[in-house]
Amino acid sequence: MACRGGCVAGGGQPYGATDEVRKIRATGLYSDDEKSTIRVSHKNPLIVQIYKEYFTEPNSEKAHHILHTTYTKRPLYNESM
Repeated sequence: MACRGGCVAGGGQPYGATDEVRKIRATGLYSDDEKSTIRVSHKNPLIVQIYKEYFTEPNSEKAHHILHTTYTKRPLYNESM
């Protein structure tokens, strides 16, 4: 990962996220994960049900069409702009 500390500071690594903030956030994420009964999304009963009832199966055409995305190349962000 290219983000300092991974993506623990939230989407897009907002400005102002210090190493101290990242460390506190990472500690919280690890703690929440250790306490979770369901630790992987594909074993979440609600996700299993959604796939069974709506998408039919993982990677089905319908699932791919609705859940996958495409990316558009954007110019590098210039803070001085």
